[in-house]
This record gives sequence, C-alpha cells and structure tokens, in this order.
Amino acid sequence: MKYDFTSIIDRQGKDSIAVDVIPFDNAEVAEGFSKIPMWVADMNFATVPTIQDAIIERAKHPAFGYFDPREEYYGKIIEWQNTRNGVEGLTKEAIGYENGVLGCVSSAAQAFSAPGEAVLLHSPTYIGFTHALESIGRKIILSDLVRDEEGIWRMDYEDMDRKLKENHIHFAVFCSPHNPCGRVWTREEIEKAMEVYSRNNCVVVSDEIWSDLTLEGHKHIPTQSISEDARNRTIAVYAPSKTFNLAGLIGSYHIIYNPYLRDRVRKQAELSHYNSMNVLSMHALIGAYQPEGHEWVDELRHVLTENVEYAYSYILDHFSGVELAKPEGTYMLYLDCEKFCQEHDMSMDELIRAGIRVGVIWQDGRPFHRPYAIRLNLALPHSQVAEAMARLDKYVFNK
Repeated sequence: MKYDFTSIIDRQGKDSIAVDVIPFDNAEVAEGFSKIPMWVADMNFATVPTIQDAIIERAKHPAFGYFDPREEYYGKIIEWQNTRNGVEGLTKEAIGYENGVLGCVSSAAQAFSAPGEAVLLHSPTYIGFTHALESIGRKIILSDLVRDEEGIWRMDYEDMDRKLKENHIHFAVFCSPHNPCGRVWTREEIEKAMEVYSRNNCVVVSDEIWSDLTLEGHKHIPTQSISEDARNRTIAVYAPSKTFNLAGLIGSYHIIYNPYLRDRVRKQAELSHYNSMNVLSMHALIGAYQPEGHEWVDELRHVLTENVEYAYSYILDHFSGVELAKPEGTYMLYLDCEKFCQEHDMSMDELIRAGIRVGVIWQDGRPFHRPYAIRLNLALPHSQVAEAMARLDKYVFNK
C-alpha cells in the first residue's frame, strides 16, 4: 500500500479522548495491559498527508482574520460528490457549512418541528441524535430495525408508517450508512423509506457522514438521488471529519436543493451566531478532497474490510453467546451479548468492565437502545484488532 495503516501511533498527550478517556464508571485497565482504543468513532490511523500539507501551508501566512469560503472549497465538494457518489448537477448554492452533523440535525429540527413534537428515528439509534433532539425538547419515537432470517438489519416500513401517523410526525432523521448497525441501504430500501416519508409529509434529515466508508462490495446511494421528491424533501449532511479523522478540526456541510428547506435551515443555524467555519478547517477539506485523498480512502476501505472480516469471523467462532450482524459500512461492530450474559449470570456492567480491565476500551452500546449491546471500533491497525480479540477470548469470553 502507498499509505501506512499498520503503524501504531502514540496518541497519549495529543488531545485524544480515544486514548485518554475510559468511557465507563469505575472501570480501569489492569497493570500489564496496554490500552487498545475501540470505543468512540475515531480512527487510529495517520490521515492523508495532503491535509497536513494544506494546513501547514496556510499556517505559514501570519494573518488569520475574517474570511469567506474559497471557491475552491465548493469546487472540491462538488468534485468529490460527483466522483465518490455519482452526484450530478450539484451547485455552490446547495452547499452550506455546518459546525457538525448534529448541529444541522438540531437546526433542521428547530426549523421544521416545535418543542414537544415527536420526531421519528430508527433504533438502534446513534446516541448523538438522541442527545441533540432531546436537548431541544423533541419527543423521540423509535421505529425498530429488525434482523431478518439471515441476520441482516432491515427497516420495518409498516411500523414507520404507523408511528408517523399515530404521532402526527412530520420530521424524521435517516442514517445512511447506518450507525451503529453498519447497514449500507440499497436503492430499493431507500426508495421504500422515502415513499413512507413522502406519504406522511415528512421533512427528512439524512445523515450521510459515513458515506465514504462503505466496505468493499457495497456502494453508498445518496438519499437525494432516489427521486425528485426525495431531492426536494431531504436535508443531506456530509463531512470529511469521519472519512479522514478530522473531528478535532470541526466542519461539516449540508446539501439542500429545495430553496425553502435551505433558507429555513440556514436561518436557524445563524441564530446561534456560532455556526461559522474555521479557516484551517476549510483548508483541511481542500487538502482531503485531492486525488491523494481518493487513493487514501480506497486503501482505508480495504483495511477496514479486512478488519471487519477478521473480527466478525473471530467473534462468531470463539465468543459463544455473542451475536452480531456483519457490517457493510462504517468501522463499528454492534454486539448483542444477551445470551452470553444470561448463560454466565453476568451483568452488562460486569462484562464491559471485564473488557476494559484487559485494555480493550470498548463502548457501552445500551444508550443506542439495545439492552445487551456493546459497540466496538475496528479503525486501528490490524495487529491491535487481533490483540484485542485474543485478550477478549482469553480473559473475558472464555476465561
């Protein structure tokens, strides 16, 4: 490979909660075990060098005053969306800056729903959606994803339709690819979902921050590309932050074709007087969306695919009582540990602490709305994935 996805980077003391924080009360790593960060959706790889080059080049200039986004910023987004997702006809006018995907979700919810009103989401649910919507007083109604006979997560369209009608819902959040389940929805699945939303007059926020990180053999379909109706009722949100591990720089963007939706979202975002781009964040995106960025992402997808294949097979072969669906995108696994806990008379708290004790810093998956779940991050060198599996095998699931 051209880029390095095997070196273990020492991130301690480098402003990284992934390695500096243990995300569970009264849990600690036992002496003799190194930390393997596998919780927050943060990659432990060096990003593509063109990002650093772009930031350093801009930082050489000593003035950092007020600015407007460069035409190159919009041009790179249009080019990236065309090359990666086949998007045609995207213009500068449809693109808007966002401090983050959740900021756009919040702005859109405030623009198209009222405090106390219900909004529809799928469950399992990204915890960020829950916090963002509850903090602005929206009532969350969940439509459960269900696993079919092959173990694949599916949407329940009848349940979606019923809950939209029963709760008089006209605002929904759609996650594509889905976090934490890892589904890369097919065109047919998105078409059916958008038909449900259309019948119920829903404005839809489509979180597509994971769109670049589909695993090999799977392709992201932009929600807005499904139909003219979908194009006009959907607020799509993207970011280079998940793709290139730039969360610490802040910076996402929306694509909104419908002028009515666009004007209301932008006005709501402006009300905080805080939804403003950082000049270095702008140059980071320009540095990311270069030909080298395309190469880097393609290699990353191969690495993530291998990690997912390895961990998925290892868990099924060695961790009796643990169930999971094979992801098609993202770099997260979502484990169902109910049978294991019941067979071993172990609580979820005990299980989570047992993994952390041997240095596997994984994430409590219960806040994503499944009572026996753990979320596991595989965006790290393969050697660490293998070491984590070995430790969980020896000290936790088969001790």
